[in-house]
Amino acid sequence: MLARIYRPAKNAMQSGKAKTKDWVLEFEPASARRSDPLMGWTLTNDMNGQIRLSFETSDEAVAYAQAHGIAFQITEPKTPKRIIKAYADNFAYGRKQPWTH
Repeated sequence: MLARIYRPAKNAMQSGKAKTKDWVLEFEPASARRSDPLMGWTLTNDMNGQIRLSFETSDEAVAYAQAHGIAFQITEPKTPKRIIKAYADNFAYGRKQPWTH
């Protein structure tokens, strides 16, 4: 039973960063999901896949996993590359491509 500890990325559908500050502990799936022949729903026998714990810091998540004897893997978040732009740069004299309509 392996757990993943990570900080979730921001939602691609929104510009805000809600729910990205906490660290999450989730369990890896123990078995593959399969399809129900009658309804077409996905089935699994793994109940640990429903557990999702949130922690304020990665140290708290690691301490919880170690206290309960859970093997874990930490995934560090990637820092976004910030591109600083200004509207005035569209009309700059030293622009690489000329500004035209």
